[in-house]
Formats: sequence, C-alpha cells, structure tokens
Amino acid sequence: MATVRVVRPQQRDRGTAQTPGMDRAEGIGARTVGARGLWVGHVTVAAGVRSGAHHHGEVESAIYVLSGNARFRFGDRLEDSVDAGPGDFVFVPPHVVHQEINLSSEAAVEMIVARSSQENVVVNVEVLEAAREG
Repeated sequence: MATVRVVRPQQRDRGTAQTPGMDRAEGIGARTVGARGLWVGHVTVAAGVRSGAHHHGEVESAIYVLSGNARFRFGDRLEDSVDAGPGDFVFVPPHVVHQEINLSSEAAVEMIVARSSQENVVVNVEVLEAAREG
C-alpha cells in the first residue's frame, strides 16, 4: 500500500552524485522514498565557490533559490550566463553544460532542485573555461 512519507533533514541521502564545489542531498528520490519519476534535493554552494562544469543527461532540472545569489554559466564553453537570487526559479534543459558560481564570499547559496528522474543524474565534464572568472 502506498503511504505518505516525511524525510527529515538528517534522513537526506548525501550518497547521491556530486560535482566539485556543490553539496547535493536527496530529499525525495529512488533512495529515500522509492520515487519512480522524481528527484528533489537540497543543494548548497559554499561561499566564494564555483562548481565544476556538468550536465544532467536527458533530465530536466528546476531550481528554486532559497538564499544567496548565484551565477549560472552555461553553453559548451560556459559562454552565457544568468544570475538568480532568493525566490527565483531557474530551468536547465537536458544536456546543457553549466556551472554554478556563488557570487558572495561570505554566505552560501542554498537551493531546492527538482529533476525529471528518480535518480540525480550528474555528468561532470572538463571545460577549461570553468576555472576563469565569469
């Protein structure tokens, strides 16, 4: 029988796929509740940190910024960017290479991320431009 589940902060699964510079914790997904078509997690980018370049394969991602200000660089060479802050939603289409940059040297960026898969699909990629200011 299906049942409603609550996942407490200490029950989040940090064994999910990671990208350098980011901390992802599954709240709802295959590992925590046996979800079959949804992944939702809490993601933190520490103060002054830029993530590695990555994409999420065939998966769509929706991001809601809880706190902090982030720059999302995207494109094959991370040549484009958008900035987002508290209350903003960000959509990342499948296969789009991107990088999250925390614009503050003092406070973390905290986000809720939802994906159109029960798994947190993460494909880390090498992009030379990921290390440059942007």
